Amino acid sequence: MNMLIYLIPIALFLGGLGLVAFLWSLKSGQYEDLDGAAWRAISEDDDRPER
Repeated sequence: MNMLIYLIPIALFLGGLGLVAFLWSLKSGQYEDLDGAAWRAISEDDDRPER
């Protein structure tokens, strides 16, 4: 039972850290263009040099 004194604040800190990271990623716009990267990967007009 004495370990709960240490584990509960550590769990709350890690949960808060995850929440802050998620909110940061939302604010930086990482979820705005979900389909763009997928379409760029399969598009045929890429800039590769021809052989």
